[in-house]
Amino acid sequence: MRDAVQQVWLPRVEKLLTKLRELSAEYADAAMLSHTHGQPATPSTMGKELAVFIHRLERQVKRIENGEYLGKFSGATGTFSAHVVAAPDVNWTKESEDFVTGLGLTWNPLTTQIESHDWQAELYSAVTLFNGILHNLCTDIWSYISMGYFKQIPVPGATGSSTMPHKINPIRFENAESNLELSNAILGSLASTLITSRLQRDLTDSSSQRNIGLGFGHSLLAIDNVTRGLNEIALSREVLGIDLSDNWEILGEAIQTVIRAEVAAGRSSISDPYALLKELTRGKRLSGDDMIAFVNQLEIGEEAKARLLTLRPHTYVGLAEELAKRVQK
Repeated sequence: MRDAVQQVWLPRVEKLLTKLRELSAEYADAAMLSHTHGQPATPSTMGKELAVFIHRLERQVKRIENGEYLGKFSGATGTFSAHVVAAPDVNWTKESEDFVTGLGLTWNPLTTQIESHDWQAELYSAVTLFNGILHNLCTDIWSYISMGYFKQIPVPGATGSSTMPHKINPIRFENAESNLELSNAILGSLASTLITSRLQRDLTDSSSQRNIGLGFGHSLLAIDNVTRGLNEIALSREVLGIDLSDNWEILGEAIQTVIRAEVAAGRSSISDPYALLKELTRGKRLSGDDMIAFVNQLEIGEEAKARLLTLRPHTYVGLAEELAKRVQK
């Protein structure tokens, strides 16, 4: 198990993360319209949004890398009974610890007939959490493709649809979703059941553990598919720009927040900035001219007004570009 995770699973994960870091760096400055509840929201950059997933995935990778792999050598019920009666002069707890640690495992001194499997539950729980985060990445990339934010690079010889030859389907990400769900079904079941063994031993874990490889196998298939899928997409900055230009109303947040700051500083007497912007923007599609005209008539300081007049949807991204760079190694 240790070797499979460290020599097979983790290297594939690092390959995936390396690709994600490359894309996050490349798209760090690519302003895009965010969507909360499926509706236009404060802009971000594609690089920052990918960085969110990198950060989430890396946290789980650290848990997995730092996980313990426990072993025991203490007899039929964990009491060293046969050991002691056969060789009473031996320090069996020390011998047991030396033997187990000599195999590169962490010694578990207190067990029944079996090692308690808690470490396995911890490992599988961390992997299922990693899988779940990766599943979220897949659904987001799928959505960005559907919105035109990412365009898919045609693969020679690939068939997009049996009847619609124009299509390029996001099959890598859909395949990954399915495999991640199967992996989590298996590993999640193992994590919740392996921690229970009746009294000093029962055999339910024997059958269950035969599916460990299957659970990791589905995870590996998904990781490989996501990595391949990321190599087959390219960002459409033109579409991002059009989407931002069509949604000037998202600057309502910036305007009402600046008004609040002006009121607090004594440079404005506007009583309810939120209600004012709600009346202007809620459920409406506004143009740049609309927003500029609105700002020009505001009772606020000239410096604040000038700052708002230069603001554009594609520049209203805060520290997104800087945040995207936090995940680079």
